Amino acid sequence: MMRLTSCGVIVEYNPFHNGHIYHLKEARKKSEADVLVAVMSGNFLQRGEPAIIDKWQRAETALHNGADLVIELPFAYAVQSADYFAKGGVKLLHSLNVESLCFGTDLTQSMDYELFGQTYVEKEKLINQRYQEIKNNGQSYPQQMTQIYRELLQQVPLDFSSPNHILGMAYAKENARYANPMSLIPITRQGSGYHDETIKSQEFSSATAIRQRVLEKDMTSISHTVPSETRDFLENTDLHSWEDYWPLLKYHLLNHSFEELSDTYQLSEGIEYRLKESVKKAASFSDFMSLVKTKRYTWTRLQRLATYLLLNVREKEIHDAWQNSYLRVLGFTEKGRQFLNQEKNHATLPIVTKIDQKNEKQLSLDIRAGQIYQLAQQHQHKEQDYYRSPIYLKGETSYESYTSYP
Repeated sequence: MMRLTSCGVIVEYNPFHNGHIYHLKEARKKSEADVLVAVMSGNFLQRGEPAIIDKWQRAETALHNGADLVIELPFAYAVQSADYFAKGGVKLLHSLNVESLCFGTDLTQSMDYELFGQTYVEKEKLINQRYQEIKNNGQSYPQQMTQIYRELLQQVPLDFSSPNHILGMAYAKENARYANPMSLIPITRQGSGYHDETIKSQEFSSATAIRQRVLEKDMTSISHTVPSETRDFLENTDLHSWEDYWPLLKYHLLNHSFEELSDTYQLSEGIEYRLKESVKKAASFSDFMSLVKTKRYTWTRLQRLATYLLLNVREKEIHDAWQNSYLRVLGFTEKGRQFLNQEKNHATLPIVTKIDQKNEKQLSLDIRAGQIYQLAQQHQHKEQDYYRSPIYLKGETSYESYTSYP
């Protein structure tokens, strides 16, 4: 049997929409790969927010619409800044010997991402040294990195307001660290911008706009922007937003001392005092965020801190998770199953298809994330991680839990 070639995508699908179908089609076309491997965030996302629908529903939709294999990006990498998010995604793809990585970019200029990655790695010590010199200058991290790039990487198109371009650069930097880097395939984003809140009649609409309409109970306006699987899940399941977790976060902040809060991952510089004072005044999560936000602390950074507080995450947990990575399989098509069978003896990380006593400690942070995610659900649903097997999409319209591997 001929070896299957593969192309990876690193995604969140919050929710999966028509722009993602375009991305997968372009990835298959440009890479000419046999298999598309999606590394996807779990129930909590890179910007520090709960996914509007859960990871199993998003994985199933991806499998119905072009992905062949969906691997969960662990919480320790998923709820992070771009560099750590990219580090995790690239690590998982390399561990499966994936040959290429296809990602969307907002950049309108031409850019050689592979060359950028190589150049960055060559100048990394100088970049880190410069960051240490200016890190306390009162600017946000994106502003600081823009300044450093202008000084040391003058050939790089700078647009730190474009999240996909920022991630593209992060993928390129991390990929360049490997002895055999993947080929990088940037795809120009089509239609709406990342933060665009307008639903387009013809063009692709952003996930931001789709989520906003869905949470406003306006399903009619978004019906043409998403595949049928996404629409069915959005209409027939519990939806999640930060406001659902506000009482839990408020309880946590009020019930813990400053000293206890300061042990939370990435909580530093006395921000716990501002958090604890603001929570007493806030009537909602959005209100709370507005009270806490400063020039130095961006909305996204604060949302990630809120997520760490909600889950009571400690620094040691994150570092332990980084040292003990794994490939948690959420689902696959028949071709994806063949690819796993091909790579099972060559993968550099353990492949996990079911949680048991042998691996539950290793996956403990992801398990807790799933359990807390479900606290906002009004209806009883199957437990997020225990007793779950990967979705096996046998044909175009039918799937089942796959109970033995491979």
